Amino acid sequence: MTKTVTQERIPVTILTGFLGSGKTTLLNHILNDNTHKMRFAVIENEFGEIGVDEKVLSENVDEEIVEVMNGCICCTVRGDLVVALKKLSAKIDKFDGIIIETTGLADPAPVVQTFFIDEEVQKMYKLDSVITVVDAKHIIERLDEEKPEGVENESVEQVAFADKIILNKTDLVPSSTDLESIEKRLQSINPTAPICRCSYSKINPKELLNIQAFDLDRVLQFDPEFLDDDQEHMHDSSVVSLACKVEGEVNLELLNRWIERLITEDGANLYRYKGVLAVKGMEKKFVFQGVGMLFSGSFEGKWKKKEKRESRFVFIGKHLDKEFLKMGFEACRVSTSLRFSIGTDVEANCGTWKKGKVIALWDEGNAYRIQLNDRNKSEVWAPIDIDAYVRRAAT
Repeated sequence: MTKTVTQERIPVTILTGFLGSGKTTLLNHILNDNTHKMRFAVIENEFGEIGVDEKVLSENVDEEIVEVMNGCICCTVRGDLVVALKKLSAKIDKFDGIIIETTGLADPAPVVQTFFIDEEVQKMYKLDSVITVVDAKHIIERLDEEKPEGVENESVEQVAFADKIILNKTDLVPSSTDLESIEKRLQSINPTAPICRCSYSKINPKELLNIQAFDLDRVLQFDPEFLDDDQEHMHDSSVVSLACKVEGEVNLELLNRWIERLITEDGANLYRYKGVLAVKGMEKKFVFQGVGMLFSGSFEGKWKKKEKRESRFVFIGKHLDKEFLKMGFEACRVSTSLRFSIGTDVEANCGTWKKGKVIALWDEGNAYRIQLNDRNKSEVWAPIDIDAYVRRAAT
């Protein structure tokens, strides 16, 4: 049904939560769910100059996606949020609601303020709810983190502003007693918000959409200066982000080694990392994400015919060596042609050197597939084009 000017304002859901809590996964569940019969415009906020989430969001939906880049919409580019909302208003008849996914470093207060301070936005939209996604495994550590003087703890603010709290990743918490303890801590910060337990951000969208849960009076009770437009907001300067976009493809084996070393050495300082990579020899995108030392990655979603095969990633954490990270990633790129062509006689390192012949290049992400000169004509892969794995056969 086409909306008219006299119809109610478009409802807005703000999806917040610290880095790695599962916001994008939850958003994908909402967009892929057909039961709510709603169409959304999505405003994505990225901390850094290179967008990743737009590449991670489900390809099965045709929702409008607007990215607000290079900072948090709670501070330096908040004006871009207003611009994005006004831009979407021209297409308002296409949508039943707006979902704003903030970066994990966003204080929700200034984002929420937008819907009460800007008169044009206030006429077009109404704030339906603030949904805060919480990582059950890491939330206590985040709440307890000491910040420099004058810097707010974003996790505390996100919980305090929640109209509903999604306690995610409960499968990573050892016992129900631990979960109850976490819930008591959350309730000590926000006693009125219902808490919904889940894993993998799986929750019925009806629990989150059009619930009319936002209560301005409740916010003013714990933050009387909430509607003052001159409140200062400071981020922890030790938290930095590295965003990188590289045209071309990467070698899967080198990539695995780099990620393993990175997690082992810098895992404690990594708040969040995610990326979409083009792997040589693979038709699907390699999508990875992680929090600290918890890493997950898989091949999903094929590259489209005219889509540029490029790799992009974002790392956010404390005291990160940006140049070291960038150089490590660059070293995974496939930048030279292979030494051997199909049909070349080679020796493959199978624990001992065995003679064989190259039968495929860039097969399943590996530089070579080699058929050995044994009775069974066994086949092996050489993942990297170096002598340690494969060398020219001795004459």
